[in-house]
Amino acid sequence: MSRLVYVLNGPNLNLLGQREPHLYGAQTLADIQRACAALAGELKLDLRFHQSNREYELIDWIHEARGKAGGLAINPAALTHTSIALLDALNAFEGPVIEVHISNIHKREEFRQKSFVSKRADGVIAGCGAQGYELALRRLARLIDDKG
Repeated sequence: MSRLVYVLNGPNLNLLGQREPHLYGAQTLADIQRACAALAGELKLDLRFHQSNREYELIDWIHEARGKAGGLAINPAALTHTSIALLDALNAFEGPVIEVHISNIHKREEFRQKSFVSKRADGVIAGCGAQGYELALRRLARLIDDKG
């Protein structure tokens, strides 16, 4: 099985470190990407790390991952609660999917507590801050190894 893993980030995550640091912390997306790249090296994973404020780009990357990636981690941000299109794209992806949220969406506003993405996710990590990305990579590596 492929050891390629996509890490996809949705709208406004490019503002990490600046936007609502009391919720999302001080780390930037570049900090998270560096940490993911270092861990991917340890886990012998190949990493594709992307962020977009546009739903269609996230969908295109999910389509691109089909047939070539062993797994996918996604922080869909606000699209978590609104995008059936993301769910449909994820349903067409054959490998494991881990949903990541920096904040605990279950402790937030009621509208943030519903996730379309969770309907497809093999695991959900929420409320662990930026460390959630590393947890997702570790879980994906395990799932890829188990399928091996």
